[in-house]
Amino acid sequence: MAPDPTPDILCIGSVMWDIIGRTHVPLAVGGDVPGRITRLPGGVALNISITLAKLGLKPALLSAIGRDAAGDDLIAACQRLGLLTQNVYRSDDLPTDIYMAIEAGQGLIAAIADAHSLEAAGDKILRPLRDGTLGSAQAPWSGMIALDGNLTESLLADIATSALFARADLRLAPASPGKADRLAPLLRHGGATLYANLEEARILSGDTSVATAAQAAQALLARGAGRVLVTNGGCPCAEGRAGQGVISATPRQVVVHRVTGAGDTFMAAHIVAERRGADRTTALNTALRAAADFVSKEVGS
Repeated sequence: MAPDPTPDILCIGSVMWDIIGRTHVPLAVGGDVPGRITRLPGGVALNISITLAKLGLKPALLSAIGRDAAGDDLIAACQRLGLLTQNVYRSDDLPTDIYMAIEAGQGLIAAIADAHSLEAAGDKILRPLRDGTLGSAQAPWSGMIALDGNLTESLLADIATSALFARADLRLAPASPGKADRLAPLLRHGGATLYANLEEARILSGDTSVATAAQAAQALLARGAGRVLVTNGGCPCAEGRAGQGVISATPRQVVVHRVTGAGDTFMAAHIVAERRGADRTTALNTALRAAADFVSKEVGS
């Protein structure tokens, strides 16, 4: 039997089924309109890994997936997408997590993320980083890790000071504005880069008055973050580094067909651009192009 391939990057966090209802017409509370409902592999860590794989990397997933029919289907879907799943924690008593969202002509209307199984699994998903499979406290993983905020607050706080992550190039993704503050302990990690939208950046910086991505990036740096990227939909986004200031770029205007997963696509494209040696400005613009391409495509294209 051939040995397991060595991953280029670890993606730690939510791996679930996305159930997305989409309509192109405006939708108000209580509205009942025609549209399409799709089931797609999703979750922040999985969305990031899918784009990484499309761009030529070998991402490995560290997450929790149930030993149920939905979990078997999800593992098979991940493998078809070129993702490494051999280190995923499979639970006998926890169901596979699920995300449900409604998107309409004006954007995301509402979403619910049921990541209770991931939260219940806790640090079991990190066993490969402890037992020598991917690393240990004595010889920690020293490559890239994409980490999302769907883990519990206590586990993320532990990761911030854990020897298992001491040498990692950590790329942080808030799961949602409601969970953004879970990543606060990781802002000062020496190898951390935060990717956030404007609302998440406001929460993490503690400054709700910032009105632009550049202002939010500056506020995060002032709070002690070493490096941040802040997006703001179709408005200018920003990248900031401690001691090197903030740069901005504006995404091209496109017709938006979908929004769920756009931020994860931006993050993955930026990671790949940097791995290929792109400078700050080039990496930022590459990520913006990838996100614009993503949101402008019809579902299934």
